[in-house]
Amino acid sequence: MGYHHLFFLGATAATTTLDKLKAIPPAFWLKVGIAVLAVILITVVLRKLMSVNSFILGAVVFIAMGGLFLNWLYYRTEPKFLSPVMDRIAPFFPSAGAYEVKQQQSPTDDKTHKK
Repeated sequence: MGYHHLFFLGATAATTTLDKLKAIPPAFWLKVGIAVLAVILITVVLRKLMSVNSFILGAVVFIAMGGLFLNWLYYRTEPKFLSPVMDRIAPFFPSAGAYEVKQQQSPTDDKTHKK
């Protein structure tokens, strides 16, 4: 006899939960879907990589990480904790701003062309 108010309380809670879910923007559900697909894709790729020759896999990873390192060095977009290391290495490699500075100089500014 005294439990009929609990039924209505449960129905109210369910509709408010449903209303809350409807209030979530579709962009959030898109991001959740992309995250789930990314986890599935990473799992599939890692399982495939387990069967690849380790020497070839090591060479590919070495080349990819070397390319990333050189990209960071050229554009100086490295993570903050690598900045002290990059500051010491950067003078030995070309940088993105060096070419524009050299192009802005006139040929007479060059020390090799003395009159």
